[in-house]
Amino acid sequence: MFIDYVSVYLKAGNGGNGLVAYRREKYIPMGGPSGGDGGNGADIIMEVDEGLRTLMDFRFQRHFKASHGENGMNSNMHGKNSAPLVLKVPPGTIVKNSENGETLADLIEHGQQAVIAKGGRGGRGNSRFATSRNPAPDFAENGEPGHELEVTMELKMMADVGIVGFPSVGKSTLLGTVSKAKPKVGDYHFTTLQPNLGVAQTKDGRTFVMADMPGLIEGASGGTGLGHQFLRHIERTKVLVHVVDISETDGRDAVEDYKTIRREMAMFNEELLERPEVIALNKVELIDHDEEIINNFIDGIDSESEIVQISAATGENIDALLYKVADLLEEQPVVKEEIETESRVVYRHEKDPDKFEITRDDDGAYVVSGAAIERLFMMTDFNREAAVRRFARQMRTMGIDDALRDRGIQAGNIVRILGGEFEFVE
Repeated sequence: MFIDYVSVYLKAGNGGNGLVAYRREKYIPMGGPSGGDGGNGADIIMEVDEGLRTLMDFRFQRHFKASHGENGMNSNMHGKNSAPLVLKVPPGTIVKNSENGETLADLIEHGQQAVIAKGGRGGRGNSRFATSRNPAPDFAENGEPGHELEVTMELKMMADVGIVGFPSVGKSTLLGTVSKAKPKVGDYHFTTLQPNLGVAQTKDGRTFVMADMPGLIEGASGGTGLGHQFLRHIERTKVLVHVVDISETDGRDAVEDYKTIRREMAMFNEELLERPEVIALNKVELIDHDEEIINNFIDGIDSESEIVQISAATGENIDALLYKVADLLEEQPVVKEEIETESRVVYRHEKDPDKFEITRDDDGAYVVSGAAIERLFMMTDFNREAAVRRFARQMRTMGIDDALRDRGIQAGNIVRILGGEFEFVE
C-alpha cells in the first residue's frame, strides 16, 4: 500500500537525574560532594533510506518515544547517554510541525539525517553546585524533559520524469512499456490508485526514473478525485511527459483534456508550467496517424513543447520519446524546491525564553506558565529543602515574585505551576 502522508507523535528521551552524594573514604574525612550528572536523553532522528518508497511503516505505529538518560552515580560518575532513536524514511520526505506548519526537515539524499526531537540534558549532580560559600550542597537537578511534538510527514516522490494526463489515456501502459514496472491497467477511470515508479533506459544507455501520476481530473487542485493527493509528487520531477489520448475514445476532447490538466497544475503550483514538457500523443494506431486530427490538436493547444506520436500498447515510437526525454533531462539543472524560504534575509521575532504569563484559576489560584519557569520546575527535586530554596531564588531572579505582587497576590495565596502548587510567602 502506498502511504504518502502521515501524522506521528514524537517524544525524545528525558535527561537522567543528577545525584546527591558525598565521598566517605577512610583517609578523607572531609570528602565533599560526589554526586554525578545524569546522562542525556535520546534524540529522535529521521534518516533517509533509499530502499524505501512509502511511509507505510508509520501507518500503524504513530507514537515514538526515545529512551531516557541514565541517572548520575556515586564518585562523580556520569550517567550513560542514551543512543538516539533513528527512524528510516524514504527520499523526498518533508517533516513539518503539526502545530504551526513549520518545516523541520526536507530529506532527499540517502543517509541524510535530521534531529526532529531533541533529547533532554542530564541533570547536574550536587558536586557541580559546590562553591566556597556552600562546599557541600544538598541538592541536584532532575533531568531536562525531552522535546515532544506532533509532526506531519509528507512524501514527494523522487522521480526524474513525471507522466501526467487524464485517467485511462495510457500513462500506466506507457510506464510498463518503457520499464519493468507492473502497474495495474484497465479500461476504466482511476485504474491507478497510487503513483508507480519505473526505470527507463534509452538504447544509447541513458537511464532515468519515471513515475505515473494518477487521479488528475478537472478540479484536482481543489481536492476532486485523487489529484490533490498526488499533485505534490510532480513538484520533484525535472521533466513532464503529458500523455494525451489523441483517438478521443469515450467521447473525449484531446485539446480540452490537455488544457484542463495544465490548468489544474497551474492552480496547484504555477511553477509546474515552466517545467520542460514532452507531449505524447497516444493511441495513434486507432486513428491511422490521421494528420488532420494531429494538426488540429497542435493548432488547438498553441504550445511550443515537443510532440511525439506514440502507441504505448504496441511500442510504436517509444524509443523516440525516450530520446527526447533523456535529452531534456541532460539540459536541466537539479531541481531544488524552495520550502517556505525567501531569498532575502528575514528577521523573525523569537519568543523570549524567560517570558512568563500569570493567569487566575476559577478557585482564585495564581497560575504561572512559560517555557523557562516550567523547565526549571520539572528539573527541581522538591523533596529536598535546598532545591526548593534554589527554585524560589530563581523565581525571584526572573521577576515572577514582583509580577505576582503586581497582580495583587497576598501571603498565603496559592500559586500553581504545571499542576504543582504552593503558598506564596513574603
